[in-house]
Amino acid sequence: MSITIKNESEINKMRIAGKLASEVLEMIEPHVIPGVTTNELNKLCHDYIVEEQQAIPAPLNYRGFPKSICTSVNQTICHGIPNEKRLKKGDIVNIDITVIKDEYHGDTSKMFAVGTVSQFAQRLMKVTQESLYLGIEQVKPGATLGDIGHAIQKHAESNRYSIVREFCGHGIGKNFHEDPHVMHFGKAGKGEVLEAGMIITIEPMLNLGKRHMKVQKDGWTAVTKDRSLSAQWEHTILITPTSHEVLTFRQEEL
Repeated sequence: MSITIKNESEINKMRIAGKLASEVLEMIEPHVIPGVTTNELNKLCHDYIVEEQQAIPAPLNYRGFPKSICTSVNQTICHGIPNEKRLKKGDIVNIDITVIKDEYHGDTSKMFAVGTVSQFAQRLMKVTQESLYLGIEQVKPGATLGDIGHAIQKHAESNRYSIVREFCGHGIGKNFHEDPHVMHFGKAGKGEVLEAGMIITIEPMLNLGKRHMKVQKDGWTAVTKDRSLSAQWEHTILITPTSHEVLTFRQEEL
């Protein structure tokens, strides 16, 4: 698969899909409280996407994934499958939303604190979000994928966090995952050169402990090997002729 440059019609569809994905995260926020199950959050998101947005939850049945959202709690890095376990005070959870509208995808995720969480957890979530923003700042025509990875890696490691290397951001459009692979580490000036009309996700995953991970028997849930906390934030970004446009910004970020 080669990198696709989107035309104006495709970009407008991606804007709509991105806005819908961000609105799901805004909708679900008041429901992320102690005692709720991730299955209940999954149903709320599924119903909202299908009934309110007249859209499709992209994860459902994607390569066999059984749910409509990913819910990754505490030491789960990504691809957590919603279940009947109840969230408790002090948990942190990433909710990852991908919506398909008129065949195009919008992909975004956010960390939620369940009740009051530890300072360790708060700081990990904050630095991970800062790493995402620093990666986004690099995005413009003529910049490289290495510029993005380098900015993220420098900030994460200077704060003594490790970066998960097995998962990355990606191109996105009509397909959930397209070229290029967007690594969250790397060397400035190296890698694919960005062009106007490309659309990518940036989605760094930072661990409180070591970077090593393992996938559980369900074939999806990726967890830290040392069971340390992990955090992730994600946005979908359009490269414009002069800079970039984040297609999945929430109201709180504007």
